[in-house]
Amino acid sequence: MINEGIRASKVRLIGQNGEQIGIKSKNEALTIASRVNLDLVMVAPGAKPPVCRIMDYGKYRYEQQKKEREARKKQKVINIKEIRLSPSIEEHDFNTKMRNAKKFLQKGDKVKASVRFRGRAITHSNLGRQVLEKLAESCADISVIEARPKMEGRSMFLVLAPKTEK
Repeated sequence: MINEGIRASKVRLIGQNGEQIGIKSKNEALTIASRVNLDLVMVAPGAKPPVCRIMDYGKYRYEQQKKEREARKKQKVINIKEIRLSPSIEEHDFNTKMRNAKKFLQKGDKVKASVRFRGRAITHSNLGRQVLEKLAESCADISVIEARPKMEGRSMFLVLAPKTEK
């Protein structure tokens, strides 16, 4: 709340340089602020009496938006890439899938490895678990297991996340 939007009758006033001015009526605070061509901004509405500060509100909002933009720039968006395997995968195919998984992990993406069981292959779910554990083991130098292999319907999933450097 700024200027006339402030409803409190008495406010604790802080000057533009951060100095305590004291408890003043709202009208007195508004005159002091308008004398220096600045705004009266409520910074702590929950306090008794509410705390108001004399500042340039437009400049303050601009600074806040600038900080938010900088924070958004520094955010890292993490994508989840999926790799599909089968319980009876051959060595060369497995190596190709493993290379792709490592490439995704090095880029900073998470990898969701899934084994789809077709037909009667679901009776040998331990083979699918072995394939997923072999993939996790081969990527262990650059990744950590975020979710252990688990069955969901006719598929088994494993989630790998890239290791973070400290």
